[in-house]
Amino acid sequence: MKLSLDTAIAPLFVLIWSTGFVIARLAMPYVEPATFLFWRFSGVLAAMAALSLIWRITWPNWSQIKHIAVAGILLQFGYLLGVWFAVRLGMTAGLVAIIVGLQPIVTAWFAAWISERVSPRQWIGLGFGFAGVALVVAEKIGFVHIPLASYILAFIALISITFGTLYQKKFCPVFDLRAGSSIQFGVSAVLCFICMLLFESGEMVWNLPVTSALLWAIFPLSIGSISLLFMMIRKGAATKVTSFLYLVPPTTAAMAWLLFDEPFTLLMAVGLCLTMTGVVLVNARQTNTVATIAE
Repeated sequence: MKLSLDTAIAPLFVLIWSTGFVIARLAMPYVEPATFLFWRFSGVLAAMAALSLIWRITWPNWSQIKHIAVAGILLQFGYLLGVWFAVRLGMTAGLVAIIVGLQPIVTAWFAAWISERVSPRQWIGLGFGFAGVALVVAEKIGFVHIPLASYILAFIALISITFGTLYQKKFCPVFDLRAGSSIQFGVSAVLCFICMLLFESGEMVWNLPVTSALLWAIFPLSIGSISLLFMMIRKGAATKVTSFLYLVPPTTAAMAWLLFDEPFTLLMAVGLCLTMTGVVLVNARQTNTVATIAE
């Protein structure tokens, strides 16, 4: 029974993580991005405050708090706002998942910043990965017109999560995940509130799709995925998290196909296989991986 439970943790984490792109598609017709994310982050903070009465959280010192906050601005605010605005402007859930799923590959380009060397095998993996994404993107463009701004925002999200991961690995690699997530969600909630006041109406249609998306984003997606991540790290399986994250783009594409009838063709399947092969080659035998909590 214990072996079965341990084996199920990582796949369950991937399934929950993949729904982040789907709920963005579900809620977008009824609420603006910064408004939704403000309510989501606020809900997570309220839930974490209640859970802190049960959990014994170890809070970092002020110097580390500042680094965690900077990483949070990139991992939570920059990444999620970019994803949600890309979907808001017309990008499909499957495509935005594939673009930001390039994070392990792009990270390899900047590995020298954290004193890591990219091997020839990894450069081959980079080629496979970008070739696969090119196939999927080309096929997606053939089905629906997507504004250039949507692509720009998706790649801003990719850059944000990439440099957020690198920054966290370099300046604050070890901290209590519950305390760190509270800090990151807190600073991101403040920034989303400012964006909501300056650029959005702040209105939110409280219908079933929006309410369901918000509750799912607060509890299973944010708190649930963080808890599963904490369990995997506690069990010594943190370095396996990254390899499972490679399954997020195809999982999201399958969900979008089932829920929103987004096209999923043979050429896209080939592209996804190439991308997955590339990121596996890039990250084979990689150690000291820092798992992020940006979804």
